[in-house]
Amino acid sequence: MSENGWPGHPLPLVGNDRSSTTPGEYPRRKLTDKAIMISRRPVLKSAVVSLCAPMINRGRFSLFAHSEAEYSVRTVDLIRRSTVIDMLGLLTLDYRKVSAWGSDPGRFRQADFLRLKDSGTTVFHPAVGHTAGDIYAESVKNILGWNAFLRAHAGQFQRIERIAHFKQAKELGKIGILIGQQNSAHFRTVGDVERFYNLGQRVSQLTYRGNRIGGGSSDHRDDGLSSYGLQILERMNEIGMAVDISHCGDRTTMNAIEAARKPVLITHSNCRALVPAARCKTDEAIKHMAVKGGVMGITMVRSFVRAAGPVTMEHVLDHIDHSTKLVGIEHVGIGSDVDLDGRDSRLRPTRKFDLDGIDYAKKIYDLTEGLVKRNYSSRNIELVLGGNFERVLSETWSV
Repeated sequence: MSENGWPGHPLPLVGNDRSSTTPGEYPRRKLTDKAIMISRRPVLKSAVVSLCAPMINRGRFSLFAHSEAEYSVRTVDLIRRSTVIDMLGLLTLDYRKVSAWGSDPGRFRQADFLRLKDSGTTVFHPAVGHTAGDIYAESVKNILGWNAFLRAHAGQFQRIERIAHFKQAKELGKIGILIGQQNSAHFRTVGDVERFYNLGQRVSQLTYRGNRIGGGSSDHRDDGLSSYGLQILERMNEIGMAVDISHCGDRTTMNAIEAARKPVLITHSNCRALVPAARCKTDEAIKHMAVKGGVMGITMVRSFVRAAGPVTMEHVLDHIDHSTKLVGIEHVGIGSDVDLDGRDSRLRPTRKFDLDGIDYAKKIYDLTEGLVKRNYSSRNIELVLGGNFERVLSETWSV
């Protein structure tokens, strides 16, 4: 959704965990007092290091100083051991700040890093959509800004260019940055695909709005993937750059899935069966994506979560439920399309963008706790948190 700017030790569980492809198959289990005593100390130690002095209360933890929200041992453990990937995760929506980080990396403070670290997200894909002016030049500037930032903060951040980098970021306690773009209009020629790959780009959304490649979801007319778009898609498949169709119109979406030789990503969208919005994907499109092995990241932008009324994390979970029942847990992930503060507090828009009653700084914990309460198995929660996107990128990045 972002447009223009440079953004930008497992614990033991009682009983045997079972994998399932639908919610409701994970049996509720009560930890014994002995299990809680065994489990508490390592969780507390980790949380103290990364999240500042949690309060233990009957096997639940208060991890955020500004919030009284408590999380189960299982939720804390799942996030600790998972490589959490937000496939449209923004470090901040304050583009002046993030632009300053790119031009003067020294302005990025340790407090900024710790706040990102405490969010529970391991890897951010902070792609933006350049749609006006010299899109090629703006895209080059964006990626070079990230390159400068990553060089300056190599001890805190891990560039994600190969699958091995996901594990490396997790093991070293770094934050991963996966460089992408939300508009492929910067590909002036087919040769530009490789040029941007060499700069570090690993994901590209084909259209933000309509361009030479195809139609956008906000266009009045979508003529589908063009012959030039087909050449771009084929070249992306050849060199190992992931194809993203989140903002594509319906016809371009289906054409791209059918033409691709590798899985296609929907990094940040939701289910049109639940919300009648053009930016959400039809069941037909989600099924075709899944047949090709793709993954859809569920977004937390209000208008794509529910059409009207109160909109909460529970309704985000409804989209995960729907997708899981439709195509299986292996094709669902996270693409929040928001930072740790939300849009409303900063932008003060005339309409709301944020969910009700949410603190986006702890959205990964709230989402995980919700999946636990809906009886998803631990293995399936790990897939949603990042396992599915890591798997599909290993396929799309292979040459």
